[in-house]
Amino acid sequence: MTERATVDMWFDPLCPWAWITSRWLLEVEKVRPLDVRFNVMSLSVLNEGRDELPERYKELLAKGWGPVRVCIAAAEAAGPAVLRDLYTALGTRIHLQKYDIEDPKLFQEALAEVGLDPGLAEAAHTDARDEALRASHNAGMKPVGTDVGTPVIHAPGPNPGETVAFFGPVITPAPKGEAAGKLWDGVVLVAGTPGFYELKRSRDLGPIFD
Repeated sequence: MTERATVDMWFDPLCPWAWITSRWLLEVEKVRPLDVRFNVMSLSVLNEGRDELPERYKELLAKGWGPVRVCIAAAEAAGPAVLRDLYTALGTRIHLQKYDIEDPKLFQEALAEVGLDPGLAEAAHTDARDEALRASHNAGMKPVGTDVGTPVIHAPGPNPGETVAFFGPVITPAPKGEAAGKLWDGVVLVAGTPGFYELKRSRDLGPIFD
């Protein structure tokens, strides 16, 4: 039997592209010997002090502290493994059911769904855990730099004990079945190539969540 590898993904619940990538990774788990572990990064942290951003995006980032703070509070309360199901509960409400991210029911319902105290929703309104949030964010972003956002993935490299970190892939919709596995094979191949930095084309589709 092939030993299963651990793949880490860093997400911000706000990002629709990270959501699609996460659904793809869960498909990859079914067809490749890997297990996905979810971690928190923050677009609000990443963009602190960037005054050149559009005003509308700044407003979104100001609201974006709430979801990541709740995720950190949940991980502290129940262990990091809870982020897998909590991200699904939050992402389903944010991206599919179109909850407002300032609606208290968003956090309360998602927390209750994964068996946690809905009172942890109050973490959205305090900076008490921001040090832990920044530590999680930095652990994900340091290997890839600050010119990217989310999703960020850390995966086993081509050599034993080696890890490759990269931004993306940005895809829509999420491939299913063996198509998901083939995309994974290709992504890991290019990411593990020394000196490979970028492969990109202009997006002509918005996020497709089906």
